Amino acid sequence: MKIQIRILLMVVSITAVSLSCTKYYFDGGVHDPKYNGTILDYMKEKKPFFDSTLMVIELAGMTDVFQNENVTFFAPPGGTVHNVIQNLNRHLRFNGKDTVSRLDQIKSEVWRNTLSQYIFRGTNLLKDYPQRDTLSYVAYPGQNYTSYGGDIMNIGVIFNDAGGVTYAGYRQLYIAYIPDLSNPQVSLTNIPVATSDIQPKNGVIHVLNRTKHTYGFRTNAFIDQAISAGISPATP
Repeated sequence: MKIQIRILLMVVSITAVSLSCTKYYFDGGVHDPKYNGTILDYMKEKKPFFDSTLMVIELAGMTDVFQNENVTFFAPPGGTVHNVIQNLNRHLRFNGKDTVSRLDQIKSEVWRNTLSQYIFRGTNLLKDYPQRDTLSYVAYPGQNYTSYGGDIMNIGVIFNDAGGVTYAGYRQLYIAYIPDLSNPQVSLTNIPVATSDIQPKNGVIHVLNRTKHTYGFRTNAFIDQAISAGISPATP
């Protein structure tokens, strides 16, 4: 019994030291949250993960935002852009139209409108957002925030359970698109953050889960915007 207690005390001590020295990010391991560079610099350093995202930023004409402005960015990985282009091409093929082979075939205003949904002025870490509970939305609704482009998005932190204790587990940040502002609790598009609180010099990056998101939040809306704006033909 004494040996068991001694081991337990050692584990508690090690855990306390670890938590005091580092920050834990769910689904991302233990990281130093500070980055000595801009948001754009960070993504360029992680280019294999953000390749298409970087292209979207350039096509949207928003490189200056990520290089010089102070913002919080819910960063969609490059794979989420690939997802929405696949969906767009399925729609185009079904309707007998030429498909998209390059991102620059889609007009810059479409990229700017959709990218702006992920950007918020100012700096907000996970701890700055209120609790959100999808099973108890009235008590814990998160909070609505206006994005860089003027869209209203709901952001909040899910407090998971642990060991049978409600809200005692890890905390995960979520961003949600609200399809109907007159009924903001219905049919939200909820997207989990995989890694939160990355802190470059000019803001914060919260990286979205790449397997649970398609760029633009609403695939049909992205397709409608792309087609309405006009898709440029592919050049040889």
